[in-house]
Amino acid sequence: MRIGQSTDIHAFIEGRPLILGGVTIEHPWGLLGHSDADVLLHAICEAIIGAMGLGDIGKHFQDTDPSYKGISSMILLEKTWQLMNSEGYQLVNLDSLILIEKPKIAPYIEEMKRNISSALRCDDRQVNVKATRGEKLGFVGRQEGVMAQAIVLLERKA
Repeated sequence: MRIGQSTDIHAFIEGRPLILGGVTIEHPWGLLGHSDADVLLHAICEAIIGAMGLGDIGKHFQDTDPSYKGISSMILLEKTWQLMNSEGYQLVNLDSLILIEKPKIAPYIEEMKRNISSALRCDDRQVNVKATRGEKLGFVGRQEGVMAQAIVLLERKA
């Protein structure tokens, strides 16, 4: 069994869609980043990579690589699953948290779980996504950006 955890942060920016968990969410701002800046999927990818002891997301998907410019983070998550599979691991469970002041995330959580479990080839009961507000405190509360955290438990395939 291997445990991995990660936190990712992206700033809000005008002119981009807000994508979280592979879901496009109606909002006046999106997130700044080299890819589609899906902060939730980035935290999940990095937690999986970390659980295997293979560095971080930047080692595998460099933000200086033009092939990742604007790429869907769902593709990055699928590539992370391929890496996990090739290393002989499977997901036991994933718990994740999105910290965002607005908009409310609850209406999107089930779709996020379906997207994530599909990419990780697991049952959606192995994936948990939650959200909380910043209560007007810090950069999250001031609506300057979004933070996501993820923790995963992997096991060697039988």
